[in-house]
Amino acid sequence: MIVESQARRMTRTLAAYMVVALFVFPLYFWATTAFKNAKDIFNTPPTVWVFEPTLRNFEEVFGISLGFFRQQEVLPGGGNFFMAPRLWDSIVVALGSTLLSVIVATLAGYSLSRMDFRFRHLFVGWVLSTRMMPPVAVAIPMFFIYKDIGLLDTYTGIILIHAVMNLPLAVLLLKSFFDDIPRDIDECAMIDGASRWIIFRRIVLPMARGGVAATAVLCFIFSWTEFIFVLTLTQTGLKTVPVVSSSFVTSTGTAWGNMAALGVAATAPAFLFILLVQKQLVRGLTLGSLKE
Repeated sequence: MIVESQARRMTRTLAAYMVVALFVFPLYFWATTAFKNAKDIFNTPPTVWVFEPTLRNFEEVFGISLGFFRQQEVLPGGGNFFMAPRLWDSIVVALGSTLLSVIVATLAGYSLSRMDFRFRHLFVGWVLSTRMMPPVAVAIPMFFIYKDIGLLDTYTGIILIHAVMNLPLAVLLLKSFFDDIPRDIDECAMIDGASRWIIFRRIVLPMARGGVAATAVLCFIFSWTEFIFVLTLTQTGLKTVPVVSSSFVTSTGTAWGNMAALGVAATAPAFLFILLVQKQLVRGLTLGSLKE
């Protein structure tokens, strides 16, 4: 019996390692492609483990070579792809839309969780239904609206549209987190003379900060990877990383090394943001899993 139990445990462990390897290997191959030269990238069979690393792809993408600034850098596509401003555009848009979404969604989620008003359940259903509409269905109408009000190619315009797309999911997530906090806490604070705003700001919000962090991470990732709205609502000045990545696909071929280098560099800000909220994120993902 003991031997059979150990065999099952080893089988489960081996299966777990295989599943992890299945998901990690594409990420490894993508990351190592950023450090390969063209010969290793297009080699048949593919060069996976042994290759000569190079920083050429990063030099071509960011215009940096051996510590000095390179003004013009021509890639296989024939254009100037200096990417540092594009990373900055992505950071500004992602952080701005995340902050706006979380602020509005926190207030809305708390209201839906704590306040009883007529047609509240219908309102929650309406909020959910707005998220079901595909972005491509409203991209063209939003282009003409933005053109008329002067928000094309601006940080404000992209931050607003990303925040609007993030709000339904953020509101429903935060509502669920607030629902896991007992209403008895609010009632006891009201008996002691606390106002609704004081209860929200000093009692409920600190208890739900893990859920707020989890919601912020999801909003950040959506804004960081969003493609359709940025492609439609920007023209020349503002471009985020996903849109610029499509520029590496040209009639002469695809600059796989440059695309991988940009992808690796673009992952760093999102990874750092998740690390900053890691503790709160874990708490938010487990909030409500245990109840007394």
